[in-house]
Amino acid sequence: MTRHFLSQLDLDRDTAATLLDRAIQMKREGFRSRQLEGRIFALIFEKASTRTRVSFETAIRHLGGDALFMTPRETQLGRNEPLKDTARVLSRYVDGLVVRTFGQEILEELAEWGDIPVVNALSDKLHPCQLMADLMTLKERFGDLNGLPVAWIGDGNNMANSWLESAALLPIELRLACPEGYEPDPLIVDAARDRGANFLLTRDPMKAVDGAKAVNTDVWVSMGQEDDAARIRSIFEPYQVDDALMAAADPDAIFLHCLPAHRGEEVTESVIESPASAVWDQAENRLHAQKALLEYIFS
Repeated sequence: MTRHFLSQLDLDRDTAATLLDRAIQMKREGFRSRQLEGRIFALIFEKASTRTRVSFETAIRHLGGDALFMTPRETQLGRNEPLKDTARVLSRYVDGLVVRTFGQEILEELAEWGDIPVVNALSDKLHPCQLMADLMTLKERFGDLNGLPVAWIGDGNNMANSWLESAALLPIELRLACPEGYEPDPLIVDAARDRGANFLLTRDPMKAVDGAKAVNTDVWVSMGQEDDAARIRSIFEPYQVDDALMAAADPDAIFLHCLPAHRGEEVTESVIESPASAVWDQAENRLHAQKALLEYIFS
C-alpha cells in the first residue's frame, strides 16, 4: 500500500506519537541510514522556500536517497498538462514526490493518479510537515503532550488549520485567537470538533495565551497578498506577540514561529530573540521529523 502524507490525519494517533518519539531519537543519535539507497525523490516547488527545501534534501540524503529539485519552469505543472498525466509519468521515473504548492487538490490528484508516495510540503490549506516539527519541539520541551495548552495567535491560515488537525490527532489543548474574517477553514473546524478535538476559537489573544505553554504565530501578509498589506496589518495589529502577551502565558512558555518572521509585525524583536524563543530548535526539527516520516513511509 502506498503511504501518502497529505494531511496529519493520514496518520492515526499511535503512529503520530511513535513518529515524534522516533524523530527525537534520530536527533539525539545524529541518525543516518541507507534505507533510501537507490531511491530518487522529485521535490516539486511551486512556492519558494529555504527551510523546506534544505531540510527535505538533507533528510533524504541522511537516509541514503537522492533528490531532484524542480520548479514550474522545469515541469509541465505550469504548462497545462493534466496533473493525472504528470503523476503517472513521474511514477515511472522517481520513487516519491515532495510537493510545495497552492491548492490541496493538486496534491490529492497527484496521489490519486500516481503510484508513489506524495508528501505535502505545504499547500494553502495545510502545512503538516511543519506541524510534526512543532509537535516534536513541544514534546522535547515538555515531555507529555496530554492536555498541553497551546495558543495560536493571528491568521487562521494553513498553519492554524494544521494545528486544528493536530488537536484532532493528539490530546493537546488548543486555543486560536484570530480576527473576524480570518478564521480557520470552517470545514476543518467542524471536522476537528467531530473528532473530539479540545480547542477554543476566540477573538481575544489574551484569552488564548492565558497559561499557555506555547505561543505560536505566523506572518500576517502571505505570498500573493502584498497589494493588500497595509489593510491587513491594520487588522492584525492587536494580534502582535509582544512581551506583554508572552507575560500572560505560563512562566515556562515557549514562543514558536514557522519562519520567515517579520519582526515588528506579528512578533517583536524582543520576543523572537528572548530565552523563551524556540524557533531555531523548531526549524531544526523539520529535518528530524521529516526523516522519521520518510522512514515510516518507506518501511
